[in-house]
Amino acid sequence: MEIRMLGPNESPPMDLLLLADPSERIVREYLERGQCYVAELGEAVIAVYVLLPTRPNTIELVNIAVHEDHQSRGIGKQLVHHAIHNAKLQGYRTIEVGTGNSGIGQLALYQKCGFRMIGIDRDFFVRHYAEEIFENGIPCRDMVRLSQEL
Repeated sequence: MEIRMLGPNESPPMDLLLLADPSERIVREYLERGQCYVAELGEAVIAVYVLLPTRPNTIELVNIAVHEDHQSRGIGKQLVHHAIHNAKLQGYRTIEVGTGNSGIGQLALYQKCGFRMIGIDRDFFVRHYAEEIFENGIPCRDMVRLSQEL
């Protein structure tokens, strides 16, 4: 598997990006300001993540998705470590990530990769998404914010 930044003339893999964030409008907004990285296996794009500068010395991992056929193989963990490494190389001091309160697997993954919880944005998904989101049988209402010093 090779992970690389998406080229300026390449189309982002919207099908994958929408796995992690169901709002195409929001995804397109942060793609304009962020850095999109894809993971390829042969010729196929199997995973994606986006880094978005947010404040001086801080970058956010805003979207990380692995194609359903390739999940549960450690690819997500490799992507998170790649994002952390990229953030360090670019001179950032902090990397942040936010995920839904119902994303049990995502919360575990980020903590295993060294992130710590720093806050909850109550009703984030209620305010920003027209349709209800459910994961693991749990309504996704709140954004859990995590951070890691680099």
